Amino acid sequence: MAGEGEYMCGIAGFCNWGADWQRNIERMNERMLHRGPDASGIWASEDEEVVLGHRRLSIVDLTPSGAQPMVSHNERYVMAYNGEIYNYGRICARLLEERRVAAFRGTSDTEVLLEAVSAYGLEKTLAMAKGMFAIAVYDKKERVLSLARDRVGEKPLYYGFVRGERFVFASDLNSITALDGFDNGINTGVLRQYFRYGYIPAPYSIYEKIWKLQPGKILKIRCPFRQYETKTYWSMYETALMGQAQLFKGSEEEASRELEHLLKESIRGQMMADVPVGAFLSAGIDSSTVVALMQSLSERKVKSFTIGMWDEKFNEADVAKQIAAHLGTDHTELYITEKEARDVIPHLAGMFGEPFADSSQIPAYLVSRMTREHVTVSLSGDGGDELFCGYNTYGSLARSWNRIRWIPTVARRAAGACLGSMDRYRSGPGAVRARLLGAAGIEDMYLRSQIGEGLEFVRPEAVTDACPTVMDTYPSGVLSCPQHNLMLMDLQMYHPDDILNKVDRTAMAVSLETRVPMLDKDVVEFAWRLPLSYRRQDGVTKKVLRDILYRYVPAELMERPKKGFSIPLQKWLLEPALRAWAESLLERAALERQGILNADAVRRMWEDYVERGIWRVQIWYVLMFQEWMRLHLTQEVL
Repeated sequence: MAGEGEYMCGIAGFCNWGADWQRNIERMNERMLHRGPDASGIWASEDEEVVLGHRRLSIVDLTPSGAQPMVSHNERYVMAYNGEIYNYGRICARLLEERRVAAFRGTSDTEVLLEAVSAYGLEKTLAMAKGMFAIAVYDKKERVLSLARDRVGEKPLYYGFVRGERFVFASDLNSITALDGFDNGINTGVLRQYFRYGYIPAPYSIYEKIWKLQPGKILKIRCPFRQYETKTYWSMYETALMGQAQLFKGSEEEASRELEHLLKESIRGQMMADVPVGAFLSAGIDSSTVVALMQSLSERKVKSFTIGMWDEKFNEADVAKQIAAHLGTDHTELYITEKEARDVIPHLAGMFGEPFADSSQIPAYLVSRMTREHVTVSLSGDGGDELFCGYNTYGSLARSWNRIRWIPTVARRAAGACLGSMDRYRSGPGAVRARLLGAAGIEDMYLRSQIGEGLEFVRPEAVTDACPTVMDTYPSGVLSCPQHNLMLMDLQMYHPDDILNKVDRTAMAVSLETRVPMLDKDVVEFAWRLPLSYRRQDGVTKKVLRDILYRYVPAELMERPKKGFSIPLQKWLLEPALRAWAESLLERAALERQGILNADAVRRMWEDYVERGIWRVQIWYVLMFQEWMRLHLTQEVL
């Protein structure tokens, strides 16, 4: 079932704005042009107290019946929606069968979702919906505005207050900063978290009184729109607990067959569109599995995309080409030049709206830009590492913890402090090893392994309130398997706030919709029922995914050392053009004038970086923060 209302887009809106509401909602929509360049829409309540905005990226044929914001048949509800509901055909059939709807005006998932909300309520609708979404729906009768975000955090949604008590929300943080009189200060309480992880974890944002709605949450705010409440409709934490309490009883072969079935169902739904659809192919297990299953479901050649590197040490395009040839896809590869990659760097901060420093944002943007030249929708293999124990860190930390757990904590912490005072253990891997000795458990060890922690960049007097994250209160030993605990930790913060954030922002910067089949609700819930041995076995990661993939691709093509798409940042930042850019951001006078970062610490770190090649991760964190500061102070945006 195709529909004219399926599109990626951006949503925005506010309550209690005042007389100049139209100009401001238009500005919010305009700031989201990259998220939806094809059309825009605005709706205001009769009393003008609630205003919704929408930008549209067309994925299927559009008619007026699919326009947003959309009013329900009974005229009680109004909705602005960003996302895709992959099982909307089934929901549509149920609505018609139960005579909740006599007939639909069009064939869009938007209309189906809205009529489901009208018939069943928002919570019941979300419980049956499978997809990615950020939703704003206004109940005109009860005068309640509800916001909702998908289960795993594929689509972003910011909300908060500006100019006193004016409630605002948007898919893009830059849309909120575009509002007249926006003067929310920098939330300095999140900076220590940012400099530790390289991103700002939900529910926080870089601005005071502006937050991210967390995955699986619903927010409701009632007239007079000053007080809101949030509620969880789905929880990764609870899903993991329930899954591990009801382990899959079948064999590994049976598990792989069931997972293959679930992935095919997910991919079949996500391949539906009336515009060209393709897939990223990195030559890794995850993307290769997705492309293999796509091709098995398609009568046509699937369009697959790979970018190649100029440096053979980091290039896997040749292997991806071999995989594509074996599967029979319509494959496109682009070898980017070093200059093309370098030239992206000064523009990254504007894509994210707040500081973000995962350097894989560079290749993510480049592959999205190349892919958008050929298709409008692309599937990815994201989620495979976190769901199927793919990161080597999971195994190495488990081994490390088993080696030291017998030593009394007091003794280990004393040894770690002693090592940390030595020059060779002040930075880099040495500093990490020193910190690990003092861990209270494997979860604490994992948090201590974050190599962004170390040098104190933020001036103590600049920090107002601390902003604890879900990791700061994560209970030890929630799941019996240590590696499962690490996976769950990642799926609650790192995956939505880093990986999915990166995927959405870099793709939306070029108006490309990305879909992630492995994050389908049924796939996620089944994955949590698998014992560790079905995911990781004798040092082999993602075992059950490999079992599926090797039905389509020869094992010898995949069993090779993983290169990954790394970039030589250290080399680039010491070359004239980018070094000049970096030096301009790290000028002592500018740092002291801003009053947030410790100028002495930053300058010392930069000197160490130039002379000895240390602080490689931290320097990137600082540079991305300073570039964002430059945009913030000059009011420049993407």
